[in-house]
Amino acid sequence: MTARTAIGPVIHVRGLEKSYKELKVLRGVDFDVARGSVFALLGSNGAGKTTVVNILSTLLKADAGTAGVHGFDVATQAADVRESISLTGQFAAVDEILSGRENLVLIARLRHLGDAGRIADDLLARFSLTDAGGRKVSTYSGGMRRRLDIAMSLIGNPPVIFLDEPTTGLDPQARLEVWQAIRGLAEAGTTVLLTTQYLDEAEQLADRIAILHEGRILVDGTLAELKRLLPAAKVEYVEKQPTLEDVFLTLVGAAGNAPTSEHASEDRS
Repeated sequence: MTARTAIGPVIHVRGLEKSYKELKVLRGVDFDVARGSVFALLGSNGAGKTTVVNILSTLLKADAGTAGVHGFDVATQAADVRESISLTGQFAAVDEILSGRENLVLIARLRHLGDAGRIADDLLARFSLTDAGGRKVSTYSGGMRRRLDIAMSLIGNPPVIFLDEPTTGLDPQARLEVWQAIRGLAEAGTTVLLTTQYLDEAEQLADRIAILHEGRILVDGTLAELKRLLPAAKVEYVEKQPTLEDVFLTLVGAAGNAPTSEHASEDRS
């Protein structure tokens, strides 16, 4: 890959369109993603989120519009884009026969990186999977598998990572573990584009949120900016009751704690 530093937004999208015969999936999508930020593309099923990710990761060609990732054009510099990114799809792409550490070592060797064992051990520690590293992935909980999948995506230190609905199908505990991992990515300087249909996920993780509906961006801004689009709330005295999240975090003792391998539950999804 040609050595260069992206100037301006790390992801730059203008007028993106995509259709399948008569079905218009994207109808002129525009947005920018700043370096080292978490950008949430929020929308219901069928809104076009995965199509956007597939175009940005060079898996799909747009019918119209332009898109750049890390300073490279996705249409004319696809190879450079692919060397700058990593993609984690909706389902964990891990080998259940291998152990967690063996999965990581395998990917490091496929990328022709030296000292694959050290890379694997560092990522196991970063994602709180060291104790489970020698176990077969088939024994992992859903959250542990997803964290391992994200760890595998980081081999080679890509500056940009796409997470396509990373918590779909996970239980509440596993979702919290993945959220912690995503926060860690941003803190380490990785630019994250996250697609999700969960409102609370976008609210918890994203620096900026774009709402995609029927192939168009309805609004794009910070959470505070989006809230200002609605009328100001009336100030009334209301006795605050514990939320379900408060109850859940109190009972499982997970509030403020980093995920550990002991979170493996009976959920083998």
